Amino acid sequence: MMNSLLVGLGGFLGAISRYTISQRLNKPIPGFPYGTLTVNLVGAFLLGWIAGGDLAEEGLLFFGVGFMGAFTTFSTLHLESIQLGKPGRWGKTFLYLGLTYTGGILIALLGYLLGTALFSG
Repeated sequence: MMNSLLVGLGGFLGAISRYTISQRLNKPIPGFPYGTLTVNLVGAFLLGWIAGGDLAEEGLLFFGVGFMGAFTTFSTLHLESIQLGKPGRWGKTFLYLGLTYTGGILIALLGYLLGTALFSG
């Protein structure tokens, strides 16, 4: 029961954080989903950091499963990718996907390495 509460509370906070950041970053520069890109890249880094760290099971459930699970949003990524390409602007779609996937993998690795360096030893 406690594990479910940790995941649920983390998810609640992660979803609110994602919504707030996406709303604030998407409005000033219309035409490109900077907010979703930001939360996905920050989320990749933080999840890598969490995985590289030495968190107790409760911390992993709250931050890794709950918060990060709700904070990052690949379903929105895919919808926005389709919307970017609708008017024939496939260049923006491929830029967005390239930044998200390549950047996400690299920044998750950086977070993992940083978490391992900070929490080991």
